[in-house]
Amino acid sequence: MFQQMRSAVGIPKASDILDYLHDLPEPEQQEAFAKIQAIERQAMKEQVPQAGLVSLLEFLDKHDIKKGICTRNFSTPVAHLLKTHVPGHIDAFTPIVTRDFKPPKPSPAGILHIAHAWGVAQNAEVPDSPPAERPLPILMVGDSIDDIVAGYEAGALTVLVGSEGKEELEEDERVDVVVRRLDEMIDLLQNGISSRN
Repeated sequence: MFQQMRSAVGIPKASDILDYLHDLPEPEQQEAFAKIQAIERQAMKEQVPQAGLVSLLEFLDKHDIKKGICTRNFSTPVAHLLKTHVPGHIDAFTPIVTRDFKPPKPSPAGILHIAHAWGVAQNAEVPDSPPAERPLPILMVGDSIDDIVAGYEAGALTVLVGSEGKEELEEDERVDVVVRRLDEMIDLLQNGISSRN
């Protein structure tokens, strides 16, 4: 959807979409956000869950592994995903960090907020020290460069859900593991995951 969003609002390729929108004057900003939300609502109707989602979620619940969401989407598509594609017997995701959280990904702030809520980070502040000096016992699983950068900068292990067209991202040194299906995570969690760096 990113190219569609850029075209609808006229956002240059080099600019971050949310930063660009927040820098617009107030009347233009509201109009631009409305266009973005319309694109997200349409995508929401076409939304298909990643292969292996339910199997992975059942495994996480069985082993009391917490799960949260950190997204640049607004809350409506997130609620739609949870209602439509996550069965009722699955434990809730908490916390859920959406676009309203500042600063958004690729900042690690949202992931650190989740880590602090889970009690695995002393606080939610983004530290000045390098990520390698403060590893967190969490995984950031995502499919974009924003996910990987945010996870890496937070000190989490990063898992990229690879797909066609993302081969270059698979080689990024901040990616620890690449999977094609979410249920591949089950074997990784059972056998242990470590940073490739």
